Amino acid sequence: MYRSHNCGELTASHINTEVTLSGWVQKSRDKGFIVWVDLRDRYGITQLVFDEERTSKDMLEKAQKLGREFVIQVKGTVIERASKNPNLATGDIEILVSELNILNEALLPPFTIEDKTDGGEDIRMKYRYLDIRRNPVKNSLIFRAKVTQEVRNYLSNGGFIEVETPYLIKSTPEGARDFVVPSRMNEGEFYALPQSPQTFKQLLMVGGMDKYFQIVKCFRDEDLRADRQPEFTQIDCEMAFVEQEDILNVFEGLTRHLLKEVNGVEVDKFPRMLYDDAMRLYGNDKPDIRFGMEFGELNEVTQHKEFGVFNSAELVVGIAVPGGNAYTRKEIDKLIDWVKRPQVGALGMIYSRCNDDGSFKSSVDKFYDQDDLAKWAEVTGAKAGDLVCVLSGETNKVRAQLSALRMELATRLGLRDPKVFAPLWVIDFPLLELDEETGHYHAMHHPFTSPKPGQIELLDTNPGDVKANAYDLVLNGNEIGGGSIRIHDKATQAIMLKHLGFSDEDAKAQFGFLMDAFEYGAPPHGGLAFGLDRLVAILGGQETIRDFIAFPKNNSGRDVMIDAPAPIDAAQLKELSLKLDL
Repeated sequence: MYRSHNCGELTASHINTEVTLSGWVQKSRDKGFIVWVDLRDRYGITQLVFDEERTSKDMLEKAQKLGREFVIQVKGTVIERASKNPNLATGDIEILVSELNILNEALLPPFTIEDKTDGGEDIRMKYRYLDIRRNPVKNSLIFRAKVTQEVRNYLSNGGFIEVETPYLIKSTPEGARDFVVPSRMNEGEFYALPQSPQTFKQLLMVGGMDKYFQIVKCFRDEDLRADRQPEFTQIDCEMAFVEQEDILNVFEGLTRHLLKEVNGVEVDKFPRMLYDDAMRLYGNDKPDIRFGMEFGELNEVTQHKEFGVFNSAELVVGIAVPGGNAYTRKEIDKLIDWVKRPQVGALGMIYSRCNDDGSFKSSVDKFYDQDDLAKWAEVTGAKAGDLVCVLSGETNKVRAQLSALRMELATRLGLRDPKVFAPLWVIDFPLLELDEETGHYHAMHHPFTSPKPGQIELLDTNPGDVKANAYDLVLNGNEIGGGSIRIHDKATQAIMLKHLGFSDEDAKAQFGFLMDAFEYGAPPHGGLAFGLDRLVAILGGQETIRDFIAFPKNNSGRDVMIDAPAPIDAAQLKELSLKLDL
């Protein structure tokens, strides 16, 4: 028996108890005649004590040689701690050690195993197994496990059946590049790793499974960022004989359950917003509604003077910054520089101060009088003491730019409290999205999304106007889940694929198995997939998903700990009938 108790459970009630503990040496303090050692495991820290009055000379010398991260086992008696530590759950006691066994010595770690470490991200990624010992990462992984368990409990209690689907599948176009896997037994042919289990969960509905879920790895070969990894985890769900309202109700319930059980937060309202309104009012399809600063479109009140920048713009749009009139000219200039960064891409920013006396002072006073500026304030909802920030240009670009500015200002103003949760459904997305470079339409979600009832005829006349029977669940400015009612008949699916540019031959080659299945009695069905990594990070009050993933990749898609991806030798290439052209 390596331990009778863990390092986080002993209290004053255990005084005079004989115990056995095992763990890692967090640190030691050697006073010569007495040595204190902090012993750590997953559950906490317990202080050990060795002193010359009660400890043998050999054991005291052995304790003095203990290094950081040595793995040890001790036996001893729980005693009252003379100098108590209120910051530790075990701070009232310590262990008077009677037996010390060194289970494994350790090299000096390349960074300190402390909550606030001296290790940079690169070195901690390389030694991730050491980083996991630190409380922030360890607790994040435990938190993820709790969220995952609550998801399973809720869905299982709701009659959902957990079904695993394959990882080695056929490459299908779903909006991102596939990771491909060569097949040794089928020369010249490849599997793909699934971007999602989309077609399989639809086939499960055809198979009569009725309610399916799976917590599943998905793979996309795309550029990375803080909230994106090449392999990520979805809570994937599908239901048969449902309409959109049924699905929204089920997953509102799941989200309420998680917020209550994991965060202790009760959320009643899940407002619904049309996609077009989200873009008009917030500039993106996943708005953060914890704060206001809604967009005000200013074309009518700006394009009547001789200011060419506004007159030539497709859209002039602004927001009111609460208390922003207190910004100095230098602070506003820095804000202008911020929107001109390549990551945002604005050419500049016009502003108007809303003074306490009801007057206005603008950077374009030469062109606009007080009545004009008062209309700017009215349209944006600005009050005395606020600052109106205005951008102009092409509609889609300027909305994205102002959305970025809105989020940056909210962060600076402390309006994005991670302990406040504001969920939102965004509905009625466009079914198709125009690729401006090629002039062709592609599916905004995926090719199996159903158009809104009665709109399929518009595909022939006004494809850009067709709305999808699709929905996203947004939480605090992040899309945490999305789904749709699916196409469930072969004829409609064929029409959809045709409008996406698939020939009959290509459609059969790519999706023949699904379209064939639809001929054997496919029920109406739909579903939703949550991004588990992002959901856990938001519930945990963090911006990045990495600390909630045991072994993440870096921004280049590399696992620097195991040095992957890596070359394979010539014999393996030959066995797979592959040649490299580098």
